[in-house]
Amino acid sequence: MTVNCPSGHPSTSTDYCDVCGLPIPAGTPATGSDPAGAAASGPAAPAPAGAGLGSGVSAPASPDAAPAGQLCPNCSEAASLDALFCENCGYDFTTGTMPRAASSLDLSSSGPTPPAPPAAIAEWVVELWVDPDWYAVQQSDDPCPSPGLPTVIPLTEKSLLIGRPSRSRNIHPEIDCGDDTGVSRRQAQLTTDGTRWWVEDLQSSNGTYVASAAGPLPEDPIIPGQRQELNPDDRIYVGAWTRLVVRKATPEEQAGQA
Repeated sequence: MTVNCPSGHPSTSTDYCDVCGLPIPAGTPATGSDPAGAAASGPAAPAPAGAGLGSGVSAPASPDAAPAGQLCPNCSEAASLDALFCENCGYDFTTGTMPRAASSLDLSSSGPTPPAPPAAIAEWVVELWVDPDWYAVQQSDDPCPSPGLPTVIPLTEKSLLIGRPSRSRNIHPEIDCGDDTGVSRRQAQLTTDGTRWWVEDLQSSNGTYVASAAGPLPEDPIIPGQRQELNPDDRIYVGAWTRLVVRKATPEEQAGQA
């Protein structure tokens, strides 16, 4: 026994069409078939698409026959009869749901992440020196490290903290003097307008000192809370042995930052 779907396809299933998958309304009259004739003539091919109710009766397809295909109503891509979704566009054959439109929030459809902008090239650097002469007049109990080449730090900000880091107090100075315990956590602030530099003591324990490279070591600290402009040959002294020198970066140093 077969029934015809709304599109005219004969189907042995009475709920969904074996050919196109359309639901078959309840109460659709069955069309009889001659079992003997069907057995004698062999498996019959499915009726062509578009056949009406009056186009005659076709024998049910043999279980060994290849399943009929179907076309996606959204993109016309061919699919097997038992396919649940269209592999091309995602159309749901079971529910008839159209594929979801692309969204700006869909990460899979977004373009590649733009590259991060290049880091700014610092025009200024600060040198951190171990100064044995400064250590000699500080009377520190800590042993002085061996003098050597300075640590060079690029100055990429217009305001930078001189001090020692502290995780518990969330202090992360840009100019880290952490090996010198005579330096306060928040020792001093360096600021610039791009061409000139100032230093300001932040109520440090041992003071911040400024002196010319050609003169003697400083004896009096700068006044806390007041900015003091640095001359090109000035040196900053903090802690037990630290000397800071602010200067222009060399072309080689700038090339190393790129």
